[in-house]
Amino acid sequence: MIWENKNWEKRIECASCISRKGLRLRFDSSIHSDVREGCKEFAKWLRCNYDFPIRVVIYVKNKDKIIAKDGDEVYGTFFKPYSYSVEPYGRIAAGDYPELLNELGKESAIAVINKTIAHELTHYYQWLNKIELTPRGEEWQATYCANKIIDTYEESRGFFRDN
Repeated sequence: MIWENKNWEKRIECASCISRKGLRLRFDSSIHSDVREGCKEFAKWLRCNYDFPIRVVIYVKNKDKIIAKDGDEVYGTFFKPYSYSVEPYGRIAAGDYPELLNELGKESAIAVINKTIAHELTHYYQWLNKIELTPRGEEWQATYCANKIIDTYEESRGFFRDN
């Protein structure tokens, strides 16, 4: 799977050029506490299981959707810099948590939001490894990997959803 691909090791010319590593989350102050805690727990697990050789920040917004650069309303976006010396970032919408909670229950609602994080982080690994796909191929791969990551995470926690 692309998350475990180490091609980036050959591409990063100068390790000293990369000053910061890791995965960070930044939350809107008004984000629901369930979302904050669920995402933090997921990020902690991700850090233990995957490399983040160039710092990536995921901004968790208290909005139902985010406006992408092309004007579309989406659940997540990812900024791929032109260079490894510039830090990438993602933004995800989590403002619909109360509706998801009502419809799916807490665990599944948090899983939906974490799946969006995993989707955007797959774009991080595409960028990191210079994977060249069509836009449709990028989205397909991101969705596929996000599902795999969430399944692995939930299995590690002993949690299995019915659907």
